[in-house]
Amino acid sequence: MFVSFKDAQEKLIQTGYIADPITATTVYLASELKKPILLEGPPGSGKTELAYAVAKATNTEVERLQCFEGINEDKAIGRFDESLQRLAVEMRAKAGQVEWEPLKQELHSLDFFTAGPLLRSLQRPTPCVLLIDEIDKVEQEFEAMLLEILSIFRLSIPKLGTIQAKSVPFVLLTSNEERRIGDPLRRRSFYLRIDHPTPEREAKILELRMPNQKAEFHRSMAGLAKALRGWSLEKPPSISEMLDLARALEVLGKQEITPEMRDILLPLLAKTEADRRKLLLRDGWASLVHDAQQYSQEAIEP
Repeated sequence: MFVSFKDAQEKLIQTGYIADPITATTVYLASELKKPILLEGPPGSGKTELAYAVAKATNTEVERLQCFEGINEDKAIGRFDESLQRLAVEMRAKAGQVEWEPLKQELHSLDFFTAGPLLRSLQRPTPCVLLIDEIDKVEQEFEAMLLEILSIFRLSIPKLGTIQAKSVPFVLLTSNEERRIGDPLRRRSFYLRIDHPTPEREAKILELRMPNQKAEFHRSMAGLAKALRGWSLEKPPSISEMLDLARALEVLGKQEITPEMRDILLPLLAKTEADRRKLLLRDGWASLVHDAQQYSQEAIEP
């Protein structure tokens, strides 16, 4: 996938993802050693984006398993298509004498199995990126099911048998730390902590995504991001949300945020009623704008 950590870093930057040397080196080693990477950090810090950046950098696709409470193996691995199986039985019965044992084996083959993202990632002729997103939302039993694919890249499926990987996917697991991930999965993975970017790094991200804007604009947006995330909001802004805000300002023809812009920008920044009320506090917005101006100085490269 990559020839060196420098190659990984350069290709990720070309996709718009600013990867520091540690991240780039970990991605390179994981691709060479066929190891999954566990990414932990707050929501909106760019964990999922790294998976898509790796896929774009290597000209492949993402198979995404979105985890949620109560997810089961049918959603992750797949299931037999019972309606298709019944149709096959009916057609064979109408055609004449049925040899049940060969038919039974045929019905329990991949031809009658609807693959989920885990199985699809193993069946691809060339490696893809397998993203197991928000794994902290599942129970430990589901984690245990993942150990086989993350260790030896195969799946044991009842009635279907053992499916070996045609290609080994590049695996990224993300966690928002709602629950501690178990040690067996941690032992099999490289670990990266992904926090919200520093103002300097966020300004570089904005520069890559919005090259037509001035450096002062990028720095002011980065400063505002740090100010907002320091306000203990219920839903602090993600990197993508700050990009949305920057694009909105571009549409409005604005180069900076002022205290008078509070009501216009509030729907873009406050995503809960509690956060909206907090930003509406007297002098609160003006104080936020002042803090943002101070933090924007941190975005200036030394």
